[in-house]
Amino acid sequence: MNLAEIFIRRPIMTTLVTSSILIFGLMAYRYLPVNDLPNVDYPTIQVGASLPGANPETMASAVATPLERQFSTIAGLDSMSSVNTQGFTAITLQFNLNRSIDAAAQDVQAAIAGAAGQLPTGMPSPPSYFKVNPADQPIIYMSVNSDTLPLSLVHHYADTLMAQRISMVSGVAQVQVFGEQKYAVRVQLDPRALAVRGIGIDEVTVAIQRSNVNLPTGLVTGAHKAFTLQATGQLLSAAAYRPLIVAYHNGSPVRLEELGSVIDSVQNDKVANWYNNIRAEVLAIRRQPGTNTVEVVDNIKKLLPTIRSQIPASVEMHILYDRSETIRESVQDVKFTLYLTIGLVVMVIFLFLRNLSATVIPSLALPMSIIGTFAVMYLLGYTVDNLSLMALTLSVGFVVDDAIVMLENIIRHMELGEGVLEAALNGSKEISFTILSMTLSLAAVFIPVLFLGGILGRLLHEFAVTIAAAVLVSGFVSLTLTPMLCSRFVRPPGEQRHSRLYLASDRVFQGMLRVYDWSLKGVLRHRFATFFASLLLLVATVYVFFQIPKGFLSSEDSGLVLGFTQAAQGISVDSMKEHQIAITSIVSSDPNIQNVFSLAGAGFAGFAGNSGIFFCHLKPPAKRQLAPPPAEKGIMKVPGATTVYRWLNSISPKHMSTDDVINELRPKLFQVPGILAFMQNPPPIQIGGQLTKSPYQFTLQGTDTQELYQASAKLLAKMSQLPDLQDATTDLQIANPQVNVEIDRDKASAVGVTAYQVEDALASAYGDRQVSTIYRPENEYRVITELEPQYQKEPAALSMLYIRSAGGQLVPLGSVAKLTQSLGPLTVNHSGQLPSVTLSFGLKPGVALGDAVNEVQRVARDTLPVTISASFQGQAQAYQASLVGLGLLIGLTIVVIYVLLGVLYESFIHPLTILSGLPSAGFGAIVTLMLFNYPLN
Repeated sequence: MNLAEIFIRRPIMTTLVTSSILIFGLMAYRYLPVNDLPNVDYPTIQVGASLPGANPETMASAVATPLERQFSTIAGLDSMSSVNTQGFTAITLQFNLNRSIDAAAQDVQAAIAGAAGQLPTGMPSPPSYFKVNPADQPIIYMSVNSDTLPLSLVHHYADTLMAQRISMVSGVAQVQVFGEQKYAVRVQLDPRALAVRGIGIDEVTVAIQRSNVNLPTGLVTGAHKAFTLQATGQLLSAAAYRPLIVAYHNGSPVRLEELGSVIDSVQNDKVANWYNNIRAEVLAIRRQPGTNTVEVVDNIKKLLPTIRSQIPASVEMHILYDRSETIRESVQDVKFTLYLTIGLVVMVIFLFLRNLSATVIPSLALPMSIIGTFAVMYLLGYTVDNLSLMALTLSVGFVVDDAIVMLENIIRHMELGEGVLEAALNGSKEISFTILSMTLSLAAVFIPVLFLGGILGRLLHEFAVTIAAAVLVSGFVSLTLTPMLCSRFVRPPGEQRHSRLYLASDRVFQGMLRVYDWSLKGVLRHRFATFFASLLLLVATVYVFFQIPKGFLSSEDSGLVLGFTQAAQGISVDSMKEHQIAITSIVSSDPNIQNVFSLAGAGFAGFAGNSGIFFCHLKPPAKRQLAPPPAEKGIMKVPGATTVYRWLNSISPKHMSTDDVINELRPKLFQVPGILAFMQNPPPIQIGGQLTKSPYQFTLQGTDTQELYQASAKLLAKMSQLPDLQDATTDLQIANPQVNVEIDRDKASAVGVTAYQVEDALASAYGDRQVSTIYRPENEYRVITELEPQYQKEPAALSMLYIRSAGGQLVPLGSVAKLTQSLGPLTVNHSGQLPSVTLSFGLKPGVALGDAVNEVQRVARDTLPVTISASFQGQAQAYQASLVGLGLLIGLTIVVIYVLLGVLYESFIHPLTILSGLPSAGFGAIVTLMLFNYPLN
């Protein structure tokens, strides 16, 4: 049976069919989304709950625990972790990859409603949740700042106008505002003024609540008209609150402004944020799954001039980071590699065939196969990204093989004296089955990848299908277009005149053929030695496989540095701001940095008041300094390998990558006293919802918190001594200075003061208590009570706080409570409802993740008691999971190829003959990686 005969005899049909593939492929390419990586949805929901003034232990026990009990019953929940800080709880829920994020969100909403009755009544609002995809980073970071307007007004424009307008752009999923400086009225009370006038702090809060109301007032309906009633119960600014009468003292009204300061301020004054050391807010814009990142960014940029015209000229907007730029650059680089590969393949074909028409025919299989694959990608909903383009690049060598084999066999028949049409028919008949076998076996190699689970399977699914589709399309082209063109355009060798170059090169090739013939005969004469050498090669392949350093996701030049800072526990807000500015000043002065956004303080989920974060956008690679020589750790220890490696790097110097910039900044930031800085290159895909100071996480769990904390400290000390690790740190913070108010219940009862009154007064004085709400057309804002700043600096000021007793007398706090100082937690963390400590670490240059994972596991086995469970999280966990299925995947691939070849050749032996070439291929691949200092990732 000749599969190609119908296409040879019907050239018009063949031309139309292949042209259709070309046209549909080109049309599909125009509509394919462009991203850096395939669309991978990692169903994650983050829940946030606030209770201003509550310490971390209260947040953990009263807020996190009831919610976690409800969340644990949700189907498909893979992991649950929570971070509890001063006044805030952040819970991260990760579901398995097959769980619908929308259905999970409904279950989360129901769980929050189920826990509502167990949550504290003083929460200003119910817990909120939002869907996130940690595998998809924001596409744009944009700063908003002003030199003249207050930050609360800047926030108004950023949140109410800019974020709302941008969120309406097609393809935008969410716009987050970092460093919110939302407007609020702060009532800062003077405890001395309260005491002199005989007014308790609780009376002030009640007066504010009763004076600022927004109740329905109804209608006045007459015979012919109806009137809407509108009372002026709302107080909308600090100026409106100042003359508010709180009480009467000796017959005279006591106004709020007499008891302290009433100011226009912000809701969270414990956080500060800067853009290049200028106070600012930042918008983080995320795209919807399946949308074109480049197109969405372009649409956002088109909207910016309209937004610019609607905000004051004093408000500035700056794009800190544009992810589409790196996507364009990386995709362009891969495209160039693809074009270069095609050019090299065509050149090699010409050098060996030495005939223009014979070169053009197999070369046509390249664009036909690649463009035809675009149509398959469009039908499957894939994107043009680094992995799909890399699949097409790798397929270039495969797709041309079938056409060359077909062409060569047809020419061989012509050399035997057959006519052009006869040679095309006979040659294609002989080789069609072989081409079918080659095509199906190559495509079958990638079938097991489709069954790879987890995030790695999701990533490689598109890669495997794309390269398999390219191979199948090339097989179709080789069985249709190639033999048809040969029957029409290839001349018999006898009719051609050869140039001197052809004759000279032919002598070279004939010489190579004689050498091959000699070596082949030698191998056949020494079959036992050849078989023994093959066994040695198999053993060597296994050996180098275990010797090569192993990783997971290779580091990319993202152009973005993510940094974290941590100062001493108990540091003041003002001191933390000074330390953060010191860090960002050094970073922004680096010649490789284009701009910096920085945030410090307890203003974002999971971070305490001694923490900060900064984002650095690097200059384009061509504008950065030259990179230092790369590390040589991991180079294959064979003679000359290091010399070759150094020579290759000397002839192609590169500009500094993101990792190079981080390594250069690290010692500079280490010299800043009183604060630690941790930097990392954001991975191409974020695995896991936990954000830590270093990129890799190792989490400990236990029921005994004291044992857990002691064991984590010992393990951290040993991890810090490992030579392969750097930036080893912990999220455990339990040495925060705290003041204990120990209530003497007998004394309190004797004077008519309850424990509730004591804690209520403390919350109003020190807890940023939100006592009332201002409703405006565009948003709602809070009224917050606190003591004046000078009375919040020292614990001694607590004795000046007075509480109204049941008998109507003011009782000083010091008379019913004793004040002591101790240390307490700054954060309380849970993992799967159990207390947890997460140790995070980075890798020194040249160290593979696999080596670090093995070292950490070894140290953990020697250090941790049996009552403490430990596991990797995030990328390290995904790396371990990928190794578990690696052997099975390789074995399954070999079985699939063997079965397919056995069916095609109807033989048990021939497939083994073909598969015997695998060890040499594996050995060559691994040795090449080791020679160029690349891990197997």
